[in-house]
Amino acid sequence: MFSYRHAFHAGNHADVLKHTVLIATLRHMALKDAAIAVIDTHAGAGLYRLDSDYAQTSGEASEGVLKLLESNNLSPALQDYVDVIRSFNRPDQSRVYPGSPFIIQHLLRQQDRLKLFEIHPSDIKALSGNVEQLDAGRQVAVFREDGFEGVKKFLPPPSRRALVLCDPSYEIKSDYARVVDMVADNMKRFATGTYAVWYPVIPRPEAHDVPRKLKTLANKLGKPWLHATLTIKSSKTTLVAGEAQRPGLPASGMFLINPPYTLKEALKPALPEMVKALGLDRNAAFTLESGG
Repeated sequence: MFSYRHAFHAGNHADVLKHTVLIATLRHMALKDAAIAVIDTHAGAGLYRLDSDYAQTSGEASEGVLKLLESNNLSPALQDYVDVIRSFNRPDQSRVYPGSPFIIQHLLRQQDRLKLFEIHPSDIKALSGNVEQLDAGRQVAVFREDGFEGVKKFLPPPSRRALVLCDPSYEIKSDYARVVDMVADNMKRFATGTYAVWYPVIPRPEAHDVPRKLKTLANKLGKPWLHATLTIKSSKTTLVAGEAQRPGLPASGMFLINPPYTLKEALKPALPEMVKALGLDRNAAFTLESGG
């Protein structure tokens, strides 16, 4: 149950998509003065070293964020993402990758609050230690709880403005259904909140069910939605020296209910830039659709 560690995948193409969307969403929400409650249901360790044994073993950051850090003349949303990542590093180094908790905290205003949930024994210890170094006081709270359940006690928030980010490891097959159930349940509590779900695009029926069911839910409730995917390579297993080699994660998606109305326009130039910079074969592509 606890074998997944995001440290192996920090800064990969999925993080590029997820965090570009996250930053653009929070930037827009912060245009109004009213406080924002941000809830991260699966926070991970919060901060990662790209020169650690974990990151260097996988090398995924070299095919993700590290490519973009070398790019120039990016569209505003992607440039904003790159600038945020750079802000955690010295100009001549790219050793640190901030996970969602640190990216969110970096963008919070004094009146905003962040709730972080994590149950992985090693990650919760690292997360608590990393957050302590922020000296953020009561602005950031860490909970060693199941985020699928813990989110309920904070919705609706007093300010009536919230962003819920849900990006579990999907290591357990039931996570796919739990994501949809969590969103559906909390939409009953707080229908005007913004719900952002990351999911892997892999050849598994449960994975394809996530965006389909979320779209059905949003349409049924008459709520706007946005769905973006990024593919960097083929999902087919290949033969290398006579042995089957799995492709790893070829693609991922972000599905938002009640997204900022500016998000689609922000992603229109950013997604093809991601494909150009991160694509590994002719299957590299993106999709962007919205409704409601």
